[in-house]
Amino acid sequence: MTSRFVPRFSVRLRATLAATAIVAVALGVSSAALVGVLRGSLQDSAADEAARRAAITADMLVTGSPPVTVGTGEPGSPGTAVEAVDPDVVIIGKPAVAPGKVLVMRKQWAPSGTYAVATQPVDTAVGKVLVQARASLQPAAAALATLQAVLLPGIPALLLLVALLTWLAVGRALAPVSAIRRELADITTSDLHRRVPVPPARDEIARLAATTNRTLDRFEHAVGRHRRFVADAAHELRSPLAVLRTRLEIAPPQALTTEALSDVDRIQRLTSDLLLLARLDADEPPEHEEVDLGQVAAEEAARARPRTDVRVVLDISSEIVVHGSGDQLRRVVANLVDNAVRHAETAVLVRLVRQGGDAVLEVDDDGPGIPVEHREAVFDRFTRLDEARDRDAGGSGLGLAIVRDVVARHGGSVVVVDGPLGARLRARVPIG
Repeated sequence: MTSRFVPRFSVRLRATLAATAIVAVALGVSSAALVGVLRGSLQDSAADEAARRAAITADMLVTGSPPVTVGTGEPGSPGTAVEAVDPDVVIIGKPAVAPGKVLVMRKQWAPSGTYAVATQPVDTAVGKVLVQARASLQPAAAALATLQAVLLPGIPALLLLVALLTWLAVGRALAPVSAIRRELADITTSDLHRRVPVPPARDEIARLAATTNRTLDRFEHAVGRHRRFVADAAHELRSPLAVLRTRLEIAPPQALTTEALSDVDRIQRLTSDLLLLARLDADEPPEHEEVDLGQVAAEEAARARPRTDVRVVLDISSEIVVHGSGDQLRRVVANLVDNAVRHAETAVLVRLVRQGGDAVLEVDDDGPGIPVEHREAVFDRFTRLDEARDRDAGGSGLGLAIVRDVVARHGGSVVVVDGPLGARLRARVPIG
């Protein structure tokens, strides 16, 4: 069972979307990883710089260099700090006043997201202090902002480029497939000698083309055998039937002879129908000639039929000419009228009009009609609705099937619609 979720997009579009989605996911993941790694690296670098500054200041305090720092404040106040030479370093503690030293009041830095801070305790000659150094994170933030400024427009542009290149590459790869499809669409049973082009590359498409050509070889051979069979069967079936009919016609008239002639007539009609269907199934090229459909309809409607109690009324517009096979279109009119006469009560109406660019042939009868649920089945082969149309004793169930196939072969359609009394069969054939 076919799933309703089968994609409706072309292979080219699906391949382009898939490639673009894969690249988008890869770029997204790699960009996120790059930003995360770069942010961590820059933060680690800032932390290392802060630790380096703290270590330098700690060494200076231990060795007693520099001898003097500049500043003002109250010596020995709790929470004070000695200002180091580096403005991004503070020394926190309660050191005693030492010769050559100036103590400076300074508050500890408040926590901030724009700095990386490193702290190092130091035992000095004037007491135990805490060295605190910081390094700005602004360069890291600037680097990340620059990277994001490049990635935000760059990734969509790269995805657009990937989509364009994938579209062109897949289109080029599928060009041989399109050529194979176009050639197959143009091949009919009248030109089975044609073959699809085989691309020079030894890939899957080349193997597909070669397989298709081998299939066309087998198909051409099978159609040729079928056509020869149809021609032979037509000759072998018609000849003995014609001889049998001739012998019955010249035989002394009696009831058995009359019944035999009736059976022969029916066998001849059935044989003719079967051979016509065989030719239609073989898709033999139809004749392309101008057919005066009005004249054909008038001649077939006026032909004598077994039921003389049914009156055939004509309503035919003039100068309705279609292109196709005259014999096949005549069979369409004959089958529609014969079908209507078999099921009519008293009258059949044959109407031919022009509607737009179509010739519309309608055949009405005043019989019991065709139930709605059977209006498609009546066009199937060997279908007879005996329970609904009791008078259909002479039909083989192939007449309307032939009508549908011939009309479809001429680019038209045939349907059953509601009639004023009984059934109305409407055949539409394009004009021109």
